[in-house]
Amino acid sequence: MMSGGDNGGDNGVVAGRRSKRSTALGSTGNESLQVLGLPATKKRVVLGDITNKCSAQNSDLLKNQELGSGPALKKVSSQEAPDAGSNDDENCTPDNSLKSSYAPLIYLHLHSMEVEEKRRPLANYMEKVQNDISPSMRFVLVDWLVEVADEYRLMSDTLHLTVSYIDRFLSFHTLNRTKLQLLGVSCMLVASKYEEIQPPHAEDFVYITDNTFTKDEVVLMERDLLKFLGFETVNPTAKTFLRIFTKPAQDNTKFSTLEFEFLCCFLAELSLLDYRCLQYVPSLIAASAVFLARLTIQPTLHPWSFALQQYTGYRASKLKDCVLALHEMQLSKRVGSAVGEKYHDHKYKHVATLSPPLEIPAFYFRDA
Repeated sequence: MMSGGDNGGDNGVVAGRRSKRSTALGSTGNESLQVLGLPATKKRVVLGDITNKCSAQNSDLLKNQELGSGPALKKVSSQEAPDAGSNDDENCTPDNSLKSSYAPLIYLHLHSMEVEEKRRPLANYMEKVQNDISPSMRFVLVDWLVEVADEYRLMSDTLHLTVSYIDRFLSFHTLNRTKLQLLGVSCMLVASKYEEIQPPHAEDFVYITDNTFTKDEVVLMERDLLKFLGFETVNPTAKTFLRIFTKPAQDNTKFSTLEFEFLCCFLAELSLLDYRCLQYVPSLIAASAVFLARLTIQPTLHPWSFALQQYTGYRASKLKDCVLALHEMQLSKRVGSAVGEKYHDHKYKHVATLSPPLEIPAFYFRDA
C-alpha cells in the first residue's frame, strides 16, 4: 500500500537531517507566503524563504499553444536503437546483449505511453480549470520543491515525476491556492515511494512545511492523488528519455561526459519551472535539451545529426520551438531560482554558468 501512514516513524537518516538543520534558515516574507496562500505570520523551517521574485518573469508566458507533436514511432534495428535500461553499453555481457534486443520495444513503448491522453496534462489548465492559481504560483511551488528534493537528496527522476503529477492533477481538479503546497508535497511523497530506495515519510513533509499541514492532511491528499492516477504511478519524464539520448549524443565528440549530462539535466529541470513547457511531450524536451547542450559545449559542431534523428525520432525542425524556449531560459539563468543555484555547484560541474550563443543560426533547424 502507498499510504503515508504505512511509513510512520522516523528512521536514522531522517533524524540526522533534522538534527543537522533543526533551526530556521530564515523567515518567509509576507508577500511570498501570500502567493501560496499561507498565513502571513507563519515561519518556515529548513529551506528558508520561498520567494516570488521570479514570478514577474512568468507574466508573459506563452499560452494556448498547441501540443508539440511526438516523434515518429518507427521500428528501428537493435543495432541502432538506444538501450533504454542503461547508459553503459560498453563491454557488452550476454545479459546486456539480451537487454539490447528488447531496447527497440522498450523505446517505442515509452513513446506510446507519453502521448496517452490520461498521462498528459492540459497545456492550458490555468485558463480552463484553475481560477485561484496562476503560472507564477506554480513557479514558486516547483522552485521550492527543487530545494526540498535537494534537502532530502532525492533523485532528479523523483522531481520530474512530482511535477508531472502536479500538472496532471491540476488539469482536472480546481484547487484553492492554500492547498497548492499540500498538493506539491503529497505528489513528492508518492513520487518518492516509486523512485527512491529510502523515501521520506509523510512526517518529513509535514516537518518541511513547518507543520502548516498535518500528517492526516498529507495522507488524505496522497489518497486523492492515487485515486486520480488509478494507482498507475509510472510515467515517462524528460529524465527518462535523457538517459536514452545522452549516450548517442556524445558519439564522435570530445565532450566531458559528466559536464554534458549535467547540462542536459539542468536544461530539463529549467523546463519544469515554465508553464509553457507543458505543451511539449517529455521526449521532445529531452531531445531539445540534448540539442542545446551540444550547442553550448561545442558551438562549432552542428547540434543535431542524422544519428540523433534516428535515435530520437525527431527532425531538427520539430525541435525548434522547444529549443528556443529552453535557450531563452538558459540565457536568463532563471535568476534566483533553485535550479540555477543547484547547478552552479561544483558537484554539477558549474554547468549553470555555461552560456550558449546569444542566437541560434536558423540553418541548424533545417532538416537534412
